[in-house]
Amino acid sequence: MSKYRPPQVWTFNTESGGQFANINKPTAGAQQERTLPVGRHPLQLYSLATPNGVKVTILLEELLALGHEGAEYDAHLIRVNEGEQFGSNFVAINPNSKIPALLDHSTSPPTRVFESDAILVYLAEKFGAFIPQDSSARAECLSWLMWQMGAGPFLGGGFGHFYAYAPEKWEYPINRYAMKVKRQLDLLDKNLAERAYLCGDEYNISDMAVYPWYGAAVLHNIYDAAEFLDVASYKNVVRWAKEIEERPAVKRGRRVNRSWGPEETRLPERHDASDFD
Repeated sequence: MSKYRPPQVWTFNTESGGQFANINKPTAGAQQERTLPVGRHPLQLYSLATPNGVKVTILLEELLALGHEGAEYDAHLIRVNEGEQFGSNFVAINPNSKIPALLDHSTSPPTRVFESDAILVYLAEKFGAFIPQDSSARAECLSWLMWQMGAGPFLGGGFGHFYAYAPEKWEYPINRYAMKVKRQLDLLDKNLAERAYLCGDEYNISDMAVYPWYGAAVLHNIYDAAEFLDVASYKNVVRWAKEIEERPAVKRGRRVNRSWGPEETRLPERHDASDFD
C-alpha cells in the first residue's frame, strides 16, 4: 500500500471512487425540492429493504400479526441510488438523509421518527409489544439494541465497504474490519449458546435489529464474504437466524421496499396486507 500523507486541511474529492461515491457528500440538507407520497394509513414509512429498513418492516408485520390494527402502514420506496433521500420532504422527516424515516399521522402534529432503532423503540412502546416491561429485562433488550447500533457500522460501513465497495482491495482495512466482525459474530454465538434469543426466551426488537445484519451475514452471503468470514462456524447464530427467518411476519417484512432479486422476494411498495398476494 502506498503511503498516504493527510493534507493539513481535508477537502472533498468527488473522484475518490467506490460504489455510492456519487451520492456521498460532506454536507447535510436537502439537495432538491421533492414531495413525498402520503397513503391512507396513519403510519407512513419511507424506506428501502436494506438491513436498517428491514428492521422496521419486520416489526410492523409482527405487530399486525398480533392483531394491532393501528400498525397498518404505507411503505413508500426511497431510491437511494437516485438520491431521493436528499429531497426536501424526506429531509424534513430525517435531517440525516438516511432510510428509514417514519411519519406518524395519528398524533397532532404528526410525529417524525428517524434512525431505525429509534423507530423500533417508538413503535414497540406505542403498541406495548416486543419490548419488555420489567426494568431488568428492558435494560437487557435496550443493551443489545444499542450494541447493534454500535456494531453494525463495523460490518456495513467498515468491512462491507472495504471488502465489496471500495475501488481497490486494501489489506489493512479489510483485515481490521474482518477481525471486528468475527469478534461480533463470536460474541453473538457465545450469547446464543445459552439463549434462544438475544435476551433469553422472548423474541423482541433487539432480535429484529440484529437479525437483518448478522442473519444476512450467516445465511445470505452478504458482501459475498460468507466463505472469507467462515460464517458457518458460528452455529448458534445460524440456528437463531434460521428460526427468525421462518416467522411469517419476517418473511413478509423482508419483501417490503425490496426492488431487486427474484420477483417473489420483491414488494417495492406496500399499502395493504393484500399487496403480498
